[in-house]
Amino acid sequence: MEIPYTREARPDTGLYNAKVGIWLFLASEVMLFGALFSTYILLRVSAPENLWPHGWLNVRWGTANTIVLITSSITTVMAWASLKLNQFSKFKLYHACTILLALTFAGIKSIEYHDKFTHYEAVLTNGKFVDGHMGENKLVRQDDGTYTGYAILKGHTVDKEEELYDLKAKPKKTEGTEAQAEAASKHGGHEEIRVEGSQIKKISNYGPWHNTYTAIYFTLTGLHALHVIGGAIVIGFLWGPGSKMWRTDPERFTNRIEVSGLFWHFVDLVWIFLFPVLYLL
Repeated sequence: MEIPYTREARPDTGLYNAKVGIWLFLASEVMLFGALFSTYILLRVSAPENLWPHGWLNVRWGTANTIVLITSSITTVMAWASLKLNQFSKFKLYHACTILLALTFAGIKSIEYHDKFTHYEAVLTNGKFVDGHMGENKLVRQDDGTYTGYAILKGHTVDKEEELYDLKAKPKKTEGTEAQAEAASKHGGHEEIRVEGSQIKKISNYGPWHNTYTAIYFTLTGLHALHVIGGAIVIGFLWGPGSKMWRTDPERFTNRIEVSGLFWHFVDLVWIFLFPVLYLL
């Protein structure tokens, strides 16, 4: 028994079955990401003054990933258009480009995640903060929460917590070379700092457990990355084993490519919102 409306449009919706299904699915996705974006807005507006991070993300990597995803949206449209023109070899080429671009996005995001998981903040018993990437970790946590051993962080020391939330801030222009150097060293200086375990009150990397900002950052970008990986798997299947349908039912196969393309455009659109919200504002 053949399933109806897999190629032709339904009389009640004007769309074939798969397209109706993907639009309903995308509507649920809009509600999911809409709730998360709303959560981000509420957390940000309720944050204490001067305690919302700025400059914690690499704008260059974020810009590169934006270009990668926009390009992948173009290639997936070109793949669908190639099938419409009965050019299967061009479809294979454009879809392969989409897969490679998706893997590039995931690779860049993994670099950003690695940077956060190797970046540490240590709160010292004297009230100061040491912030930087872990160079050597010989710390041993005791049962009572204290530490023995030592750690070497490649970063800088600041006196107040507020200074950690604006790491990219430009030092104010002050009179005298010495004053300028001191102001610049607060944010831009990076050196190897040995921290003894007995001096550490608390230490953690910049994972999702670090603070509110990293929690919402990893939640939003992590969920988006899962959508990228899931979409890449589907596109990879349609490029490989699934492409056999082109020989037996080309119109239905073309519809499948269109449906997967709609999902991919949604993934791209979500990132268009994530990039300025997380990286630029």
